[in-house]
Amino acid sequence: MTSRIAPRTDLTAKPLALIGHAAAALLRGAWHFVVAVKHRRELRRLIEHDDRMLADIGLTRSDLRDALSQPLWHDLSGMLARRAAERRISRRRAAFELSSPNIASGVRHPSADRPARYLT
Repeated sequence: MTSRIAPRTDLTAKPLALIGHAAAALLRGAWHFVVAVKHRRELRRLIEHDDRMLADIGLTRSDLRDALSQPLWHDLSGMLARRAAERRISRRRAAFELSSPNIASGVRHPSADRPARYLT
């Protein structure tokens, strides 16, 4: 009958691992903070553009203000990308509805998918 002896573990391994995990978490948090500050700086550059240029990328001034009002840990680029995509989808839907033939008169309307159409 053989007895199994548990291997001897180094008592300093666990505290070092915990310190390593804590340092990694701290570095991740610092990195997220740096990225958030970078995104806010880029957002402030977007604010300097005129309304026509913002419309070309699918944003409005209110979108930028809403993004700046978000807490620092929220992803601003994701919110702005969603808003631009929603506008793009609604413009395409409106263009499709306007370009579909009118059954009553048989007249086709021209496409309404023009840049910055929602500003006029």
